[in-house]
Amino acid sequence: MITITSTAVGEVKKVKESRNLGDETFLRIAVLGGGCSGMQYALNFDTAFDAVNDTTYNYDGVKLATLKKYDPHFDGTEIDFVSNAVSSGFTIENPNFPRTGGCPGCCH
Repeated sequence: MITITSTAVGEVKKVKESRNLGDETFLRIAVLGGGCSGMQYALNFDTAFDAVNDTTYNYDGVKLATLKKYDPHFDGTEIDFVSNAVSSGFTIENPNFPRTGGCPGCCH
């Protein structure tokens, strides 16, 4: 199961409103692949939900979907929104694929 913090839910709602996205628009999370720094993810807005291939979650009015084939990879994953003096953005913490310090011999 994927969870979304209340901070991230609020930010998704703000973005949807600022872009005038309708109720049929939901947030989609996908796996792009892995590499030296761990799994790479994508968060995008989408309107094409496929009940056969997608899993959906609802958090305080924010719909989130992912492909069912990713369910085992995302179990326990948390999406948050972090803002500080340097940057702001969504973070994805996945206990199944923690970020690593790089591949042995890579970038050292």
